[in-house]
Amino acid sequence: MHTDNDLSAYSGKPRPGYRDLLREVQDGEVDVVLAWHTDRLHRSPAELEEYITACEQRAVSTHTVKAGPVDLSTSSGRMVARTLGNHARYEVEHAVERMQRAKQRSAEAGVWKGGRRPFGYEADGVTVREDEAAALRSACDQVLAGESLRSIARAWNAAGLTTTTGKPWGLSAPRRALLRPRNAGLMEHRGEIVGDAQWPAIVDREKWEAVRRILLDPARRTNPETNAPKHLGSGLYRCGLCHGPMRAGHDRYGRPLYRCAERGGEAGHASRDMEQLDAYVSAVLVERLRRDDLADLLSAPAADVDLEGLQARAIELDERKTQLAALFADGDVDARQLAEGSRRLTTELDGVREQIAVAYNGTALADIGGAPDPGQAWLESTLERRRLVLGALMTVIVQQSGRGRPPGWKPGESYFRPDTVAIEWVA
Repeated sequence: MHTDNDLSAYSGKPRPGYRDLLREVQDGEVDVVLAWHTDRLHRSPAELEEYITACEQRAVSTHTVKAGPVDLSTSSGRMVARTLGNHARYEVEHAVERMQRAKQRSAEAGVWKGGRRPFGYEADGVTVREDEAAALRSACDQVLAGESLRSIARAWNAAGLTTTTGKPWGLSAPRRALLRPRNAGLMEHRGEIVGDAQWPAIVDREKWEAVRRILLDPARRTNPETNAPKHLGSGLYRCGLCHGPMRAGHDRYGRPLYRCAERGGEAGHASRDMEQLDAYVSAVLVERLRRDDLADLLSAPAADVDLEGLQARAIELDERKTQLAALFADGDVDARQLAEGSRRLTTELDGVREQIAVAYNGTALADIGGAPDPGQAWLESTLERRRLVLGALMTVIVQQSGRGRPPGWKPGESYFRPDTVAIEWVA
């Protein structure tokens, strides 16, 4: 006896049980095949022809519980088998069309189509699960601030959050969760956004669009975890002689230092004790972050951008598209006017949303600048975030340290001269 549980004859997926049966027929190991119905054997014309050929060669008869005997040794019997097969395939295709239409109607109405519980929502797909929703909102802000998906995954795992299947988050897994249109209260069908959903949005559509724009950017860096910088100034500090980047290394005593990546240990090119240089740069940056004028600058979404005005305009244009569709339904505008009006509104709406995305991208340091103590917020941030802030605000240029040693210096000890470090402020 051969069975293929949960494998439809129509699906096209491999059916091991059926293939074993066909092999036995072809090898002459059976005389009779008994099935529940012909459509349990095959619903593909190509598959049926293969079965007919095998049964003809070995004079194997077929009997079914529901359709009776099928005599494949005669032309009339084969015609009956083919007719039954075609009818079964029609029934399945017709059922699929009905289901697709039902799903299309549900999608257009914004009704959840069911399935696995979506991250951020309860099992009903509509009720917001607040701890996961908060994680999604925070992750959107992190993406806009330039942080990587791996840091988001680590934060979620550290907070005890899992995927909806109960597994830890992989380093790139948050990407799929953040890209879902449902986070913005949008309904998706076959890869297309078809309208608003019936469940509440977790993030504003404009912010979700900005996040989506970043994550789908082909130029987005996807460095492996092993290539992620592990030091504050690696690649950010610059050599005072050639202005090339400085990288982490060690001196002959084994102490960690930064040295010019372009010319390594060549004379005249900068190198400096890592711990002391990082401590100095951090102290200067924290002091600057605590100034009121810089905090105000960091908190602004983007220079000269009226974000609230843009968001209001986007809502207005979206509503006008809905009103235009209603006018067409009532016969007040014709198809040409509908198409032209929709095109113009869509073009302007896309432009407004692009401006909003750019404005949101300007909030890279907002959570730092908006903190009660921006300096302390920076110190408590991840290395990745601290590097982003440092790179956005300053250029650190390390000059030659000059000749001579401080009094009492001993071989193997480091010394540090702040006057050899030039800091150029970007903001």
